[in-house]
Amino acid sequence: MQIEPPDSHHLRAAEGWLELGNWREAEADLGRVAPQLREFPNVLALQFRILATGKDWARALGVGERLVELMPEHPGCWIDRSNALHYLGRYQEAFDQLLPGWKKFPTNPVIPYNFACFTCRMGQLDVAREWLATALALPGGQELKEQAAIDPDLEALRQADAGKL
Repeated sequence: MQIEPPDSHHLRAAEGWLELGNWREAEADLGRVAPQLREFPNVLALQFRILATGKDWARALGVGERLVELMPEHPGCWIDRSNALHYLGRYQEAFDQLLPGWKKFPTNPVIPYNFACFTCRMGQLDVAREWLATALALPGGQELKEQAAIDPDLEALRQADAGKL
């Protein structure tokens, strides 16, 4: 089922506000979408992005959980949910919740990269180093190397390895 006007206009307006960096206006426009349409995956995905931009991780977690239920075949849903847990400081739970996603999507380099971040935050540097190596070895993983060099989640690993990743 497709979202029709005026709800489609509210959805596009919310996307536009978010692109402009104004998550508050984006949230306001998204709130104008009819309640019966708010469980649509594309509406929920936008809601997650808005909440993440506003750093409302507790609410983002609930939306992320719903997205995994609705779209378990999309790795981004698994990643988003675990990132919400991560930003809530719940690193072990973030790891545990993403592990089934890794089994479903073993070639997605972002998942082991996130595992490296979670385990590094938990002080498990040897484990983090192994997950990072796994991420970088996967197709597309080399694109994460620049991110790893500046990612605050991997700071302890960089310090332990004399600034090199």
